[in-house]
Amino acid sequence: MQGAASKLTLFIFLALVFGILFGWLAPDIAVKMQPLADMFLRMVKMIIAPLIFATLVVGIAGHGDVKHLGKIGLKTLVYFEIVTTLALILGLVMANVYKPGVGFNIDLSSVSMAAVEKMQNVQLDHSFSHLLVDMVPTSVFKSMAEGNLLQIVVFAIFFALAICAVGQKARPVLDFLQSTCEIMFKFTEYVMLFAPVGVFGAIAATIGQNGIGILVNYAKLIGITYFSLALFVLMVLAIVCKIIKIPFRALIKALKAPALLAFTTASSEAALPKAMDVMEKFGVPKNIVSFVMPTGYTFNLDGSTLYLALTALFCAQIAGIDLPIEKQILIMLTLMLTSKGIAGVPRVSLVVLTGTLSSFGIPVVGVAILLGIDQILDMGRTTVNLIGNCVATTVVARWEDSFDYEKMEKYINDKKNKKPPLPNVISKGV
Repeated sequence: MQGAASKLTLFIFLALVFGILFGWLAPDIAVKMQPLADMFLRMVKMIIAPLIFATLVVGIAGHGDVKHLGKIGLKTLVYFEIVTTLALILGLVMANVYKPGVGFNIDLSSVSMAAVEKMQNVQLDHSFSHLLVDMVPTSVFKSMAEGNLLQIVVFAIFFALAICAVGQKARPVLDFLQSTCEIMFKFTEYVMLFAPVGVFGAIAATIGQNGIGILVNYAKLIGITYFSLALFVLMVLAIVCKIIKIPFRALIKALKAPALLAFTTASSEAALPKAMDVMEKFGVPKNIVSFVMPTGYTFNLDGSTLYLALTALFCAQIAGIDLPIEKQILIMLTLMLTSKGIAGVPRVSLVVLTGTLSSFGIPVVGVAILLGIDQILDMGRTTVNLIGNCVATTVVARWEDSFDYEKMEKYINDKKNKKPPLPNVISKGV
């Protein structure tokens, strides 16, 4: 299995390279490759809901400790709020230091405002009461069909609590879901075999549609965004790992395949099953992985929140507006609320950005400019979202004193020595 994982990473990387070359050399044909990416992403969405539901129920009901779940939930939300606040602060600092919108030179007549106007018409309710209500599904089947991870998590928690309350009579259901866990992870392995095809289609279509020259025209903004994201990973996530005594380099190496998948497809969902599998093998208990990671994709979008803070000031700078520090802080506090609880909205970051700019009276022409490179910027912020949520699982596990350091060491040594890793213990001992 270890050799197969290494080969998959290599094939994904090669697909990325060939996709860029194909998009550059044959753009007319490359733009028609998008269905390959769409097909792969649909395959991933097909497995997400049953995978999360089964692993979370087994993780909670298998341990049978209901009070423990409440502690995990509270600690998870506290950590999420601290880290996303740091991401917003870093985004504001980088925008003030490097001023990506000052002197930005592009022909605005070539920028379409139609899509931005459509975003302005999207009404999003950011109130806390709406967030609470929206967490509860009216139908779990509807939630699964729409890919609403937070609603699936809420239903799974109540389902697991009911299993604990029923006791031994519910054992057949728990055994069934235990088997479902193993089936879904094997299913995931099959789907991941199509990842290089999906990656090739996604990157070829992106380059074919926008042209390789777009990287030059937007070089300053792209460079500052990626530098800011890298700085967040090194200054926040790496330091967090150091505090809890997790080797950050080893963690990044373990996440190489899902991170590359997230980067090339710009889809968190595409990398989620593989990342969950890796984190459990890395030493994080099943119940923490299956709770923290899906919840993180609503409350802990580190890359997206940093991006929102950075681009909000970029749009103000494009319009020649010099925002005082108190207004910047107010924008940051607004983004802290509006960036949560809206998973599933197309172009979610740009929709949130457009609404925030409008509420502060800042022209939205900057959003139209961002549309041209949204896919390229989305690749970076999606990858940081993934890494941030994986680090969150280790933090919560360490906070709960349940992180398995011996399992982590064995996993790292197996990777170094290229020996077969630990057997899949996703549902053993439950």
